[in-house]
Amino acid sequence: MKSAVFALTAFLVCGAAYADTKPVLVIHGGAGVVRTDLSPERRQAVENALSHALHDGYAALQAGRPATEAVTAAITVLENDPNFNAGRGAVFTHDGKNEMDSAIMDGMTRRAGAVAGVHHIKNPILLAQAVMEHSPHVLLIGDGAETFARSQGFVMMPEKYFWTQHRWDQLQEALKDDAAGKQHGALPLDRHFGTVGAVALDKAGHLAAGTSTGGLTDKLYGRVGDSPLIGAGTYADAHCAFSGTGWGEYYIRTVAAHEVCMRVGALHQPLAQAAEEVIDQEIPAMGGNGGAIVVDESGNIALPFNTDGMYRAWIGKDGKAHVAIFK
Repeated sequence: MKSAVFALTAFLVCGAAYADTKPVLVIHGGAGVVRTDLSPERRQAVENALSHALHDGYAALQAGRPATEAVTAAITVLENDPNFNAGRGAVFTHDGKNEMDSAIMDGMTRRAGAVAGVHHIKNPILLAQAVMEHSPHVLLIGDGAETFARSQGFVMMPEKYFWTQHRWDQLQEALKDDAAGKQHGALPLDRHFGTVGAVALDKAGHLAAGTSTGGLTDKLYGRVGDSPLIGAGTYADAHCAFSGTGWGEYYIRTVAAHEVCMRVGALHQPLAQAAEEVIDQEIPAMGGNGGAIVVDESGNIALPFNTDGMYRAWIGKDGKAHVAIFK
């Protein structure tokens, strides 16, 4: 009886402690933005989309919804916008296909769902959420993921829905580089950036992270990057939530998302220091580049990136909205 009373008391104390948690939402639309390549018209369109995504995600938090719902609300807005390399704006593979990856993770339970190599899913983040909530698995790929999607009532989109002139032109330029023997070494920034993601802290003090991407322009058919791999491009636990953007192979090799959160939770490193050491030191030392968005259980935010710009927006503990692209 005493143990039951103690457990109830602890639950009530924890609930009271979390009752005053200020919700936090951070989103990104990809690092690797080059100032000279960004027209005023496209910049305005991107900023509007980031603001829209931030509004929708934060509205869920203000309504008392869990962090996972804020993450999906924000990411679906960006997946529907062709200015980002996710969903409708996904880049093309070497064979001229769209292959999309996505993942979501609930920090409170460490449940996760992910999909990779899907071709006909309008909002891959919602399919990743369905994997988490309605299957015993974490990661489903390709045709199997789409079969599961049909069983969950997802509508299959035609390939033309994902076709955009901008992405097609990027592929043609990449194929010219391939033919000229320029495909080795560092990839041009527009080949491996544009991924979208969100991290959130809800009123209950719980964290979540999600990421969605079309991958690399001119990637080999079947290539999977870091975004749908839990611990590489996406991760959340009780202390930290992380979504990355960049050259995915390096995020996989460093297990970047888990590395940052492990430093925060287990080693008690300050969030900004942990994120900077992994994103701006460890990954570049190996030859990679990119950025990330990270939030901890106290609502602290880190937005490291080592490129000219990173599409990003956030509402911190002060409740004020911010949208930024360059440093």
